[in-house]
Amino acid sequence: MFKGAFYPRALAAVLLVAIATGSAAREPPSLADLARSLLGTGQGVYVEAADGTVLLAQAAQRAVHPASISKVPTTLALLRKLGPDFRFTTRFLATAPLRADTLEGDLLVDSGGDPYFLDENALLVAQQLNQLGLRRVTGSLRALAPLTFDWQGAGAVLRLQQVLSGTFPPAAWGAVQALQPTAAAPPALRFDGVTPATATTAAEPPRVLLVHRSQTLLELAKQLNDYSNNIFKPLADAAGGAAAVEAVARAAVPPGMRGEIRLGDGAGTDARNRLSPRAAVKVLRALEAELVRSGHRLVDILPVAGVDAGTLHERLNAPDQAGRVVGKTGTFGDFGASALIGAIPTNDRGTVYFAILNHGVPVPVARQRQDRFVGALLARLHSLPWSYQRDARPAIARAQIDGVPSAPP
Repeated sequence: MFKGAFYPRALAAVLLVAIATGSAAREPPSLADLARSLLGTGQGVYVEAADGTVLLAQAAQRAVHPASISKVPTTLALLRKLGPDFRFTTRFLATAPLRADTLEGDLLVDSGGDPYFLDENALLVAQQLNQLGLRRVTGSLRALAPLTFDWQGAGAVLRLQQVLSGTFPPAAWGAVQALQPTAAAPPALRFDGVTPATATTAAEPPRVLLVHRSQTLLELAKQLNDYSNNIFKPLADAAGGAAAVEAVARAAVPPGMRGEIRLGDGAGTDARNRLSPRAAVKVLRALEAELVRSGHRLVDILPVAGVDAGTLHERLNAPDQAGRVVGKTGTFGDFGASALIGAIPTNDRGTVYFAILNHGVPVPVARQRQDRFVGALLARLHSLPWSYQRDARPAIARAQIDGVPSAPP
């Protein structure tokens, strides 16, 4: 028992110790603690503030298979080479003059590498050809360059001829009717030639009938990234191929990180692909800088969690989370890869960038852990929602079909 004047001082000391101990007990776990407990020790994660301050680095230099995070450097390389307003062209040409409603020869398709040419686009083309007066082709459809149709290259020409002939999924015509409510009947061409590989001899240089232009590269890449479509693999050729994409990505990071980037393809399906969490963040920031140069933002080309349809629609979509993360998912179970990278606006740190690259964890478990960690990050960082309105127009509404040039190509 304390006596005399010593009592108040002793009591104060005891109270201070108690307060300090209580405060320590209530101190929230650090980001490092959260990473270990929510993601697992040894799982790669990196978090960086807008000013470059490293907020968390756990196994951040370890390069693992990034799955579809590989599409981020491909997106960067495409923007660098082609620009956000670039449109892929698909030309349709006649090998002979039109007499009445008949083309006495072959109809040619000259693809410019459009990866998003689908049934709906083909119906718009058939509709325009009908409006030009073309109803019958005595030959067949012949491709002048490799064609991708409905996401596939094999058999693309035959499938396109079938759609132009009137054989197509009902949903495709429904999409066209929604765009053009006055369209009464589906368009169709009659091809006398059955096999697209068979071509008649052209009596004169082919004449362009129409030019289909895809939606802009910015819009196209946004849609492909939203759903993480692996058509990015051949699309990387438009950026110069996987080696060129890898070179762009390595040039975008500090020299000490360049060895942490390896790309065998531009989509994330090659077993050789490797990326570290810290290099992934640097590439993401380079993509943002490239977009800013043309007046755009990350939300214009990557999905916004809980808002955009696709891989992030059902993730991080709680009321206090939806719309606060723009990012990219990656999943490749065969390689034991699951990843999530993104950016979060905050009111005290500016935009905060993160990358989580899991390896050796079952994909469903990895996704749950990623979402729990990012949810904790959102709360810890005083996050804000992105200023963003989803563009709900269908892709065909963004495509263009040009008029008929008067001169031959």
